[in-house]
Amino acid sequence: MTTYRPLPPEARLGFSDIEGIGVFAKKNIQKGHNFGMSHLKIGDRLIRTPLGGFINHAEVPNCYKTKLFRTDKTNYSVWNLIALDDIKEGEELTVTYTFYKI
Repeated sequence: MTTYRPLPPEARLGFSDIEGIGVFAKKNIQKGHNFGMSHLKIGDRLIRTPLGGFINHAEVPNCYKTKLFRTDKTNYSVWNLIALDDIKEGEELTVTYTFYKI
């Protein structure tokens, strides 16, 4: 039986020097690693997954969001979080916010 995991297995929450709580690498991560879904947009409604909800903004991030290409005609979009650089164990995952004003 598979249990629900709000974060990918290689990530954990922790106290952030950037803002409150952040997402941190539990092990060394290679550039290009796909952490999974961070955001989902259904119609005009943007939904953050736990990964997208706790990742903090940085002007020089170590991750980016990529919109997945869809071939069906449904009314939703998905973004995944990808490592821009190699990330060391214990390092906070960051992204440049594009959906929100900071």
